[in-house]
Amino acid sequence: MVKNHFIQMNKKIAYITLGCKLNYAETSTYERELAKAGFEAVPWSKGADVFLVNTCTVTEHSDKKSRNIIRKLHRQNPDAKIFVTGCSAQLRRADYEAIEGVERVFGATEKSMVVPAIIDKVCQSGGCGHDLGTFFPAYSSGERTRSFLKVQDGCDYKCHYCTVPYARGESRNIPIADIIPQAEAIAAEGIREIVLTGVNTGDFGKSTGETFFELIKQLDKVEGIERYRISSIEPNLLTEEMIDWIVSGTKFLPHYHIPLQSGCDTILKEMGRRYDTAAFARKIQYIREKTEVPGGPKVFFGIDVIVGFPGETDELFMETYNFLKDVVRPSFIHIFPYSRRAGTPAAERKDQVQDSIKTRRVQMLEELSAQLHEEFLEANKGVAEKVLFESTDRQGMMEGYTGNYIRISRPYNPELIGKIVDIII
Repeated sequence: MVKNHFIQMNKKIAYITLGCKLNYAETSTYERELAKAGFEAVPWSKGADVFLVNTCTVTEHSDKKSRNIIRKLHRQNPDAKIFVTGCSAQLRRADYEAIEGVERVFGATEKSMVVPAIIDKVCQSGGCGHDLGTFFPAYSSGERTRSFLKVQDGCDYKCHYCTVPYARGESRNIPIADIIPQAEAIAAEGIREIVLTGVNTGDFGKSTGETFFELIKQLDKVEGIERYRISSIEPNLLTEEMIDWIVSGTKFLPHYHIPLQSGCDTILKEMGRRYDTAAFARKIQYIREKTEVPGGPKVFFGIDVIVGFPGETDELFMETYNFLKDVVRPSFIHIFPYSRRAGTPAAERKDQVQDSIKTRRVQMLEELSAQLHEEFLEANKGVAEKVLFESTDRQGMMEGYTGNYIRISRPYNPELIGKIVDIII
C-alpha cells in the first residue's frame, strides 16, 4: 500500500465502478490509499486528471458498458489519464489497451499495483515498490453505517456458464489474523454493520487451511461491530452446524443471499452446479425451522436465478418457476438472463434460447418476485425488529434496514444516523 512519503500533488481523480459489491470494496480501498497521496476524489461528470474504471464481465452487456464508459470518458476528458482494472480487464486486456486514452490496464493478479502505478504515472514520484500479491485486501468506507469487507477472492467451481473464475482466478484468501484488524479498523470509523463479500465467500480458507466457519466466529467477537451479513454463499457451503451457531445469539442477521441458478435438476446438472433441488429445499427449510419463531421476524432469502440457459425448454423453465413459487418462496429473486460467454462450455452449445423467450421468462419471474416480496412484507407486519438508520436525507426522510432486510422510512432525524433503533414493522 501507499507509504506516507508521497508528496501532496492535488490531483483530481474520479472512480467508476461497475458490477458487484466486491468491486465496490476494492475501489473504496484504492480511493483511501490514493487520498493519502493527495488525490482528491471528484464525480466523474465533473472532469478529472485521472479516471480509474473498475470493470465487470458477468454478462456481455457488462463488457460493452465498461468499454463504452471508457470511450465516453476520453471524449469528454481527452487530456486525462485512464486506468482500467476489474474482471473484464482481466479477460479482455488487449481490447482495453486498444482504447484511446487508456494509460494502463491491470489484471486480476495486479491489483496491488494499481495505487503505486497511478502515483508513478501521474505524479512521477517513483520509488514505490510493487508487491504482486495474489490477494488484494479491501473494504469499503465513506458510508457511516455499513462496510463491505472482502474476505475471499476467486473461484474453483467453473460452472459451465461463468467466466468469473477466469477473471478472478483460483479461490484464495488471507489469514483470519489479517482480516480481523480490518474489521477493527471499520469499527473504529464508527460503522456498525459489515457485509462479508467474496467471489465464492463460503470457500474461504483454501489458501490458509482455515474455514469460513472459523472466520465468522472470530469476526463475531470484534467490538464495535453489531451486525454482520453474508453477501452471498453457495448452498452446499452453508452447513447446518454454521446455521445452528448463527441462530444461537450471534451478530449474524437472518438475511441469506443464496444462488439457486435453476430450480430444475436437469439444468442444474448441465450447469455444473454442486447440488440438486431437493438439497436446496432442505437447506432453506432447515434455516427457517431453526431461525423463525411464532411472532418473530421471517428470514429474508435473496435467491439468484439464471433464465434461458441453453436447452431450457418452456417445461424446464416452469420447473424453476414452480419450485420458487411453491417450495422456496424467497423474499426476493435476483434474475439474470443467460449471457453467452466465450470460452465457457455453455457458449459452445447449439441449443441456445432466443432472447425474446428469455425476456418473457425474466418478466414472469419479476412478477413472481414482486408478489413474494409483498407476501414477505405482509408476514412481518406487527413484528418487533431493529433498524440501522443511514445518513442520506431523501426529501425529508431517512431510511434503514431491519435485520431481515426490510427497508424502513422515517422522517429525517440526524440523531438516528448510525443508531440501531427498536421498531414495530
